Amino acid sequence: MRFRTRLLLIFTVAIVASVAVVDLLVLSRTRQAFERSETQRADALVLQFRNEFDRRRRELVRTVNAIAASEAARNIAIQPDYTQYYDYAAPQAATHDLDLLELVAADGAIVSSAQWPARFGYKEEWLTTGEDWKLRGAFLRREELPLGVTLALVAVGTATEGDRKLYVAGGRELDREFLSTLVLPAGMRVLLYRNLEAGFSPSQLIDAAGPAARPALLRPLIEQVRLERRESSRIVGSGAAAESFHAVPLPGLDNNLLGVLLIASSRRDLVELENSLVRTGVIVAAAGILLGILLSWWAAARVTRPMHRLADSAGRVAAGDWNTTVDVSSADEIGTLARAFNRMTGELVAQRERLVQAERVAAWRELARRLAHELKNPLFPLQITVENMLRARDRSPEQFDEVFREGTATLLAELAQLKQIVGRFSDFAKMPAPLVQPVEFNALVGDTLKLFAGQLAQARVQAVIDLDAAVRTVPVDPEQMTRVLRNLVLNAIDAMPEGGTLTVRTAALAGGVRLAISDTGQGLTPEECARLFTPYYTTKTHGTGLGLAIVQSVVSDHGGRISVESEKGRGSTFRIELTGNSV
Repeated sequence: MRFRTRLLLIFTVAIVASVAVVDLLVLSRTRQAFERSETQRADALVLQFRNEFDRRRRELVRTVNAIAASEAARNIAIQPDYTQYYDYAAPQAATHDLDLLELVAADGAIVSSAQWPARFGYKEEWLTTGEDWKLRGAFLRREELPLGVTLALVAVGTATEGDRKLYVAGGRELDREFLSTLVLPAGMRVLLYRNLEAGFSPSQLIDAAGPAARPALLRPLIEQVRLERRESSRIVGSGAAAESFHAVPLPGLDNNLLGVLLIASSRRDLVELENSLVRTGVIVAAAGILLGILLSWWAAARVTRPMHRLADSAGRVAAGDWNTTVDVSSADEIGTLARAFNRMTGELVAQRERLVQAERVAAWRELARRLAHELKNPLFPLQITVENMLRARDRSPEQFDEVFREGTATLLAELAQLKQIVGRFSDFAKMPAPLVQPVEFNALVGDTLKLFAGQLAQARVQAVIDLDAAVRTVPVDPEQMTRVLRNLVLNAIDAMPEGGTLTVRTAALAGGVRLAISDTGQGLTPEECARLFTPYYTTKTHGTGLGLAIVQSVVSDHGGRISVESEKGRGSTFRIELTGNSV
C-alpha cells in the first residue's frame, strides 16, 4: 500500500471516528436529556392525576356527606317501612351528578339504588363491617351494574337519627369521561386498565376516546404491574410510533389491585432528533472525508516528493553513480535526511577511493607473491643446472659434453614450465568475450564428464549425474563453459583424495539453467569460502589460484551468478545460474 493511500486512510479513519464519537456522545446525551424530560413529564402527569383524583375524592365525600346529612335521609333512617323510598336514589344521583348512589339500612339491606333499582332489599354487608367511613374518605371499588362490572370511586356517608342509621354510598365511574377531564401536555396521553377480571381483558383497557387500540402491545406491562403491584415503565412500539409508558397501580378498599393507570409519552420528537443528528453526522463525516483527502494529498505531496527524489538518488547510487546528491530545500526531518544522504554519498566516494587503492595495492602484492612463488620453483633447478655445467667445464672437461647435454635438457624443461606459468597468467589477463550460441546444456555436461571417466575411477570417486529433462538449449559459449565444468570437476576430485561422491545436477529455470556440482570432500571454512574466487588465492599446495577466478569470470561474462556452500568436513556445493536474457 502506497504512503499516500495509507495517509488518506489514516486521515479518513481519524475524522470519521471523531465524528462518530461526537455523534454518539450527542445522541447519548440527547437520549438521556429526553429520558429525564419524559420522566419529569410522566411524574408531572401522575401528580396531576393524583391531584385530580384527590380533588374528586374530596368533592365526592362532600357530596355524599351532604346527602347523608339531609333531613330526607334522616327521615328515611327512622322509617320502619322502606318500600316507599324505592325510587328515591335515582333523582338524588342525577341532582348531584353521581353515577352511583345507594341508600342502605343498618342491617345492610338496600333501601334504594339509582344504578340498579331491582336490587331493593339485597344485602350490602361490606357497609356494616364497622369501618369508620367518615375517616375513610373516597376509595376505588369494583361495582356491579345491570350491564356489567365497572370501576368506581366511592364514598360512604352515614345518616343517624337516634339509634337508627342509614348508609349513603355514592360514587362516580372511572371511565373515558373521567380520563377526558385530565389536561395533558402535547405528545402525551393517558389510559386506564380496569382490573375487574381474573385474567387480562383487552376490553377493560380504555382511553379518553373509548376502548384503547392494540391493547395486546400493553399486555406485558399491565401483567407486570398486576404481578409486582408497583410502578413500572416500558417502551412500546418502534421508530417514530414508539411510546414510553409509565404504569401506576390503583389499589382498592382492601388494598387489592383494581386498576392500572398508564401514562404514554410519544418518542417521535426523540426519533426525529436522533435522525437529524445522524444525518448531520453523515454530512459532517462526508465533509471530513473530503477534508481528509485534501489533507492527505497535501501532506503526501509534502512528504513523498522529497522521498521520491531521495529514492531516485539512492537508485542512482546503487547503479554506480556515487557522486549523486539530493537538493536540500527544507529544515525539517526530510531536510535532515537529505543532508545525511549527501554526507553518506560523500563518505561512500571517499571510502570507495580508499578501498580501490587498498585493493589495488593488495592485488599487486598478491600478484607479486604468486609470481614469486610460481617462478621460484623453476628458477632454482635452472640455477643448479648452470652451476653444475660450470663446474664440469672447469674440473672435468672430458665429461663436459655429457653434463652439457643433461643440463640443456633440464634447462629446456624448466623454461617450458616458466612459459606455461606465464601463459596461464596471460590467459587470465586477456579472457576473450564469450561467443554465445544455443547449446544443449545437458549434452555439454554429459560430454564433459565422459572426459573424466578414467580420472574419476583412478581417484575412487563415484559420479552421480542428475540432469533435468526440462532443460533445453541455453545461449552460452561452449568452449568457455566446458572450461568452467572442467575446473569445477577437477577441484571436486582434488577435494576428495580418499575418494567420495561427485554429484552433478541441472534444473530448468525460466529461459535458462541451474547447475550444481557437489563433492563429499574436506569442505571449506566460511573465511575460505569468502576468498575462494579471489585471483591467485588457493587452498591447495599446488596451483596458481586462477581456476575459480577464471570460472567466476566466465560465469560473469555470461551474465550468470556463481555461489558456494560448504562446511568443514562435509563437502562443498558450487551452484551456477544462467538465464537466457542474461547474455
